[in-house]
Amino acid sequence: MPQVGNMHIETLKVFCDIIESGSFSYAASQNFVTQSAVSQQVRSLEEKYDCRLIERGRAGVKPTPAGQILYTSSKEIVRRFLELENRLREIGSVVAGTIRVGTVYSVGLHELPPYLSEFLRNYPAVNVHLEYLRSNKIYEDLIEGKVDLGVVAYPSKRSQIVSVPFRHDELVLAVPPDNPLAKQSKVSVGQLQGQKFVGYERDIPTRKASDRILRQYGVKPIYALEFDNIETIKRAVEIGLGCAIVPRMTVENEVARGTLRMLEFQEGSFLRPLAIIYKRGRELSPAVRKFIEALTTSNVVPRVRGDKAERAPRGERAERNNDSNNLDRAEKTEKPEKAEKTA
Repeated sequence: MPQVGNMHIETLKVFCDIIESGSFSYAASQNFVTQSAVSQQVRSLEEKYDCRLIERGRAGVKPTPAGQILYTSSKEIVRRFLELENRLREIGSVVAGTIRVGTVYSVGLHELPPYLSEFLRNYPAVNVHLEYLRSNKIYEDLIEGKVDLGVVAYPSKRSQIVSVPFRHDELVLAVPPDNPLAKQSKVSVGQLQGQKFVGYERDIPTRKASDRILRQYGVKPIYALEFDNIETIKRAVEIGLGCAIVPRMTVENEVARGTLRMLEFQEGSFLRPLAIIYKRGRELSPAVRKFIEALTTSNVVPRVRGDKAERAPRGERAERNNDSNNLDRAEKTEKPEKAEKTA
């Protein structure tokens, strides 16, 4: 087991994870050990240096002044060691390790599973740890090194982030079976005037895109409820609290069970772009590179029908991404742009 003097690298990594997350349980899950093992590692460090390193409070776990000194130095040690491991694994052609992926519920629960299944069949020595986060939090955690990759909708251009196109999904209208619109197979956007909506919270990119579509056709939405995840939105629609504009794949199970009706838009398909994002300048492990390759080249999930791929809102053109060189091209050609707020 790698050591720095008498100190294990793994112990330093656990300590860094505690400080960054403010949680013993999170650090335990990230390192595939028990919470008691994490506590023991912290006690060992405190005994070794004969000082308190961590304080517990209502706001969570925080470092003491001594703990902050250890964290600042340990973070760099761990980063350099992981880079060394990645280089050695690349030479030995070993694809192993842990990939931490931050994503939103609609993507993680409904878009990624078939890709994950195929990837883990091909690379059984890799652990993929999915974390469900708000979009803005994914960008923050990438920059702080808390996750390796993000998979987001409507990727925001930021100087510290590299974005690789993943796929597009189609936005549709979900209504309860007893809604008068449920008798139709398609709906025009103009028909939604006066309807009550259940939507994402205002700062979420898919909500902003939905509102743009409605405004484009002169509809002023009336929001009855707002939530931060797709599963709660669907439950609210099922019990008749309103209709919702949602990604098609997120409601396929409910439509099959008959608890929701799904309507396409007469104006054509409104597409939601998805992208893989990671921190610019970060050396990616072989496992992370293979994961990106699996997402961008696999055909396990059907793409949006070709005749509809031309009809994105405001003239955005759908892009297909079957090029295995996407990752290298993103690194070489994407120029840093002024940071923007999350779309």
